[in-house]
Amino acid sequence: MASRRITIALLALGLCGFAAPFSPASALDYPTRPVRFIVGYPAGGSTDIIARLIGQKLSERLGQQFVIENKPGAGNNIGTETVVRADPDGYTVLLVNPANFINTSLYANLSFNFIHDIAPVASFLRVPNVMTVAKEVPAKTVAEFIAYVKANPGKVNLASSGNGTSVHLSGEMFMAMTGAKMLHVAYKGAAPATTDLLGNRVQVMFDNMPSIIGHIRGGALRALAVTTAERSSQLPDVPTVAETVPGYEASALFGMGAPAKTPPEIIARLNREINAVLAEPEVRKRLVELGGEPLITRPEDFGAMIKAETEKWEKVVKYADIKIE
Repeated sequence: MASRRITIALLALGLCGFAAPFSPASALDYPTRPVRFIVGYPAGGSTDIIARLIGQKLSERLGQQFVIENKPGAGNNIGTETVVRADPDGYTVLLVNPANFINTSLYANLSFNFIHDIAPVASFLRVPNVMTVAKEVPAKTVAEFIAYVKANPGKVNLASSGNGTSVHLSGEMFMAMTGAKMLHVAYKGAAPATTDLLGNRVQVMFDNMPSIIGHIRGGALRALAVTTAERSSQLPDVPTVAETVPGYEASALFGMGAPAKTPPEIIARLNREINAVLAEPEVRKRLVELGGEPLITRPEDFGAMIKAETEKWEKVVKYADIKIE
């Protein structure tokens, strides 16, 4: 009888060599403490702005703070690895962004496999890049630009915010699909690249819409096309690249991921709450201002998007023949 009482006590304390299994009922109380929301870039950029917008709304809905932690470095890989190594309990999540899809093939020696080590939670939005040229470039359309590049070999420079960024690889994809060869000039960020574009020291850039749209609206630069499959409500008169180059599509897909093996009940709870946030008119308005539209999906839908983005950018990385050790 005494032995039976000891066994029961040990079971109650979880000391019999087995961790207490996760109970679906735990999801009903989630979260019971603050959640770390990891962003692999410094504060202030568009990636950080999106995370803070969604995180604040989730804090309001769930009654616990979603604390933004900026962990920049190694092209977003430091922040991603932080989440990969975290406990899969729903209390550490990741701001998923284009670097996650690109880095899978760009970096030769990653310590993790993004698709296998991060579970998709929910998408937020897609943001187009904008094919933008200096005012001195005579081309007014994508077709005219392709002809201009081919007629001026070695004279047209393609700017980017850095090697392997979506800005860079959007241009590489354009070259691969059109045969319009340009010299790539990589800068340390979008700001110095834009400065040289304004001065016609470089002639074209496929920049993220939030950072370039002010110069376009002000008339200092000319937008030839957006890179998404559909036209943008922020630049409704600007065509898509695909209207001239069938099949072209490049966009910045954002969402939330969690460590692999995070309980599905927790992922489902987060997915429902994020989708509810995206449906709020105030949030929708802000996301549209950033150049995208709310993208309401199930976790498995977001997972399929991640797979498709990773495969697409792998082809571009191989075409461009770039690798980072």
